[in-house]
Formats: sequence, structure tokens, C-alpha cells
Amino acid sequence: MAKITSVSPLAPAAFPDLPVIKGVRFATVAAGVRYQGRTDVMLAHLAPGSSVAGVFTRSATRAAPVLDCQAKIGRAGDEGAAIIVNSGNANAFTGRHGIESVRHITNAVATALDLPETRVFSSSTGVIGEPLAHNRITAKVDDLTRALDAGAIEAAARAIMTTDTFPKGSTTSVEIDGQTVQIAGIAKGSGMIEPDMGTMLVYIFTDARVELPVLQSMVSALNRQTFNCITVDSDTSTSDMVLVGATGASGVDITEHSIGFMEGLRRVMLDLAQQVVRDGEGATKLVEVSVTGAASDSDAHIHAKSIANSPLVKTAIAGEDPNWGRVVMAVGKSGARADRDTLSIWFGDIRVAENGWVSPDYNEEAAAAYMKNPELMIQVDLGLGGGTARVWTCDLTHGYIDINADYRS
Repeated sequence: MAKITSVSPLAPAAFPDLPVIKGVRFATVAAGVRYQGRTDVMLAHLAPGSSVAGVFTRSATRAAPVLDCQAKIGRAGDEGAAIIVNSGNANAFTGRHGIESVRHITNAVATALDLPETRVFSSSTGVIGEPLAHNRITAKVDDLTRALDAGAIEAAARAIMTTDTFPKGSTTSVEIDGQTVQIAGIAKGSGMIEPDMGTMLVYIFTDARVELPVLQSMVSALNRQTFNCITVDSDTSTSDMVLVGATGASGVDITEHSIGFMEGLRRVMLDLAQQVVRDGEGATKLVEVSVTGAASDSDAHIHAKSIANSPLVKTAIAGEDPNWGRVVMAVGKSGARADRDTLSIWFGDIRVAENGWVSPDYNEEAAAAYMKNPELMIQVDLGLGGGTARVWTCDLTHGYIDINADYRS
């Protein structure tokens, strides 16, 4: 595995102070799945009555843990639940061995916590195509259950890291009918990020009481606005997922009409999504791509992703080159409707092109100075309709090659 020697320059100043979410406890352990001298397995235990919703990668080569979670996620239960995660090995493209590994791990957790196996969700992240040494994990399950602690969420965030350079956490609180509801989440992700659901691991917890159908509907809808709007390298992972657990410990009931709660959940999901981009492998720039004036929202999203995923656009950003012609190229190749003669482009508030031609007020020096900022905005208006979209990406530097060229070493 490539060795990460420095923290991303786009990282937050510190891991946030996440609150205790009543009804969920965490534990970590060093199982030696692949890494030595660090924790690499995380366990979360949710109290009886908890709801767990999720969204999953749409990769056609989904890993065994993803398939197992997808089969379980729609089942309600009052027995509590557990999430167990290992880093270092994705348990993907491992055939029957992968399925057996999932069964061994989930059965061991179910036995230790007195849960039905259908209420144990597992995740794996890391190298693809190598059998998972599940016995190293199952041997540590008793240690994990003894160590469960409501205050150990930051340790959990660190245990699930692979090529991440910093642990990712986010939190907010929401007032519902005069009562406070807490939401907190952790994530890992740095490369192989082109969510076609969400190519990373994300675990979010709340003490609100949310029935499973309502929670699933919210998570699915918000995923389209958050995790499905980021990209690092256009590569959709085999392995990853977003799981959201609602323990109900606050006693506050959430319905499909609880706009305040949904907005709080959206803030946490978007913050975690953007942190993944900030930790993009080799990244030095965070870039928001905003598209307006498209024929439809779906067309706007296609255009935005085409710009955000273009290696030529991303390398120009890395080189701090305001090469707006590459944006024109990315719009033209996207496959969504566009018209050269109605297209306008801005870098920040600098209009570089309008109505299919360079803007008469364009100043190359001002644009080049703008490109030196660590956070950038590329705006495109297609002049065709009311469709809009926003996505977030990062630049493409030699650091990405350094990390991925020897990922398995």
C-alpha cells in the first residue's frame, strides 16, 4: 500500500468535536488485516429500536460486503444493529471466499452482541482481488465488544482510513419542537471516487427516532445532492456505501415532513462529501463546478461531471492555468445538449467567455492570479433553459500517480 507522508493541504484544521450520539457505541482494534502498527477494524453497536438505511455503489463488480448489506438493508428490526468495517482489503472480486468471509465476520459479531445476523452490516475497503483474512477480524471481535464506548467515534474514523491523509467527521444539531436532535458522521475516501451512489465509506448516526421507510427515502434523496455530486478521478468503486443509523434515543420523532431534520442531515452529508474531495489523492485544489441554463437538471449534472472529470481540465487547474478552452471541450463532449453560441464561462467572478466567444473584457493575468487560490469556482451557463447542477472535484497532480502506481506495494 502506498505510504502517505503528508496531510492534504486542503484538510480541515482539526477533527471536529463530535457529540456522543445516545444509543450508539464504537470500538477499534488493530487486527493486522494489511497494515501493521495501526487500528484497522471498527465496530459500531446501535441500540434496540434503531433504524438503518443505506445507499450503495452501482458498480457491476460490487464487493461481497456490499451485496450482503443490500440484501439486509430493507429489513426493519427491533433488536439493535451493528456495523463492522475493516480497512486494507476490499474483499472484492474474491468469489465464494468473499461471501464466506462476510458470513464468518457477521456471524461472529451477531453472536458476540446477541443480534440476528441480518442486523449486522459489514464493509471492507482496500486492495481488490486478494482474499480477506477474516480470521484476523473474527479473532478480535470479543476485544471489540468489550471496548465499546460512546465516545470513541474519532477512533472509528481513523480505523477505516486507507490512503486518506486525515480522518473525516462532521456534526450538527437540529431543534425539533423545542428538543435537540444530534447528528454526527464519519467517512473515509481519497481515491477511486466517482460516486454512482457513493464510492467511499460513510457512517452517520442520529439520536432521532425515524422509521425505516422515512429514513431510507431521506438518505436516497440527499445522496443525489451530496455524495453523487463529487468526483476525484471518475472511477466508481466496487466496495463502498453510505449507512445512516437512527437510534431513537432522544425520543424525538421524525416524519417525512421534518424539513429541519432533513436539512441537518444534508449538511452533514455534504460536509463529509466535500472532505473526501479535499483529501483527493494528490489534491492541492478544491473546485466547485456550477452549471446553469441547461435544458434540464439532468443535463446540467452531465455537463458538470464532464468538466469535473476531464483530465485536461484537472491538470490545467493543477498548473494554475486558466485554460477555459478545456472547459469548452468538456461541455462539447458530454453528450448533453449544448449550443456553442449561447455558452458562457466564468472562473470565479471573471467572465472568460460569452455567447460562444472569448469575453471582450477578459483579462488573462487576472484569471491566472485567480487560479492560484486553493479553492476555485468554475461557472458555466448554457443559455438553453432552467437546468442547474453543482459538483465538487479536485485537481490532478503527480501525487495521484505516486500514490496509485504502487498502491499494492
